[in-house]
Amino acid sequence: MLGFDLKLQAQGIILEQEVLETAAIEGEKLDPESVRSSVAHHLGLPTAGLRSTDHKTNGLVEVLLDAAGHYDKPLNEDRLKRWHVALFPDGYSGFQQIITGDWRHEMMEVISGPEGRQKVHYQAPPPDAVAGEMKIFLQWLNMNTGKNHDGLTRAALVHFWFVGIHPFDDGNGRIARALTDMALAQDEKISTRFYSLSNQIIKERHDYYNVLEKCQKGTGDISQWQEWFLGCFERAVTSSQQLINRVLIKARFWQEFAETELNARQKKVINRLLDTGKGNFSGNLAAQNYRSLAKTTKATASRDIDDLLKKGVLRLVGGAGRSTRYDLTWERFETGALETT
Repeated sequence: MLGFDLKLQAQGIILEQEVLETAAIEGEKLDPESVRSSVAHHLGLPTAGLRSTDHKTNGLVEVLLDAAGHYDKPLNEDRLKRWHVALFPDGYSGFQQIITGDWRHEMMEVISGPEGRQKVHYQAPPPDAVAGEMKIFLQWLNMNTGKNHDGLTRAALVHFWFVGIHPFDDGNGRIARALTDMALAQDEKISTRFYSLSNQIIKERHDYYNVLEKCQKGTGDISQWQEWFLGCFERAVTSSQQLINRVLIKARFWQEFAETELNARQKKVINRLLDTGKGNFSGNLAAQNYRSLAKTTKATASRDIDDLLKKGVLRLVGGAGRSTRYDLTWERFETGALETT
């Protein structure tokens, strides 16, 4: 249904979401515009009008692309450590200097609660055991590429095992999710993801941490983790249909209005509405929003909006005067979108 160009757009949207959410799971908020710029640059999408990006965002994008894009290459210690350097190009996690490109040298505990009443949720293997644990993990990962294991349960095990070792000072969650993408790509034999597991994990973050902790403290039976992971994967695929619909709807819109004369301001605002998706633009579009998005005057915004109404691009959805709201005529190009269950 998508074709090459739309597949690339869909990949860009999914990758943007994956980058933002995999960082958000660890409590790090990236600038969406910087992420969009980095993704566009790496995928060869148009970058006109996008702001410059930063090394840390670029590093995360490169790690995720390398993991899935080169799924058929063996994963060795050197490649894994280069991923870690890419995530922390300045050698800092927040204000704290960390060891980059090498295994951790300190004990690692996941704790919560005030000083004196802290609860230990998990304690990783001691530092002197990390190199040996990672050697076993990497040997297993490279030997079992799908022939001896179901692909999805293997991906779940890859994630759980790596998080359990926790080999780096920081960034273990992000690298675990990159490894999961790699394992899924190895199972599917394709490098492009059209769903975001990280986006679904952040929606279910509480359950994610709870089931990890329960199985890490258990007897070694990780059936509960496997069940949760498979359910999360299924929900991620279902959710991705909504993102793909946005790409299809945007393509149909521009096909329908291909011969309609529109200025650069109008196109910019329309694309913002299309990228946001039906019902997702807060409060619908108002003249003030239009002025802000198009960076224009009140009079020009009014003329542009009137023109879009006449051409059938926009329609009135309520209000009067300053409270007047507009929206795209979505129903004209929604036919044929993927059905969600």
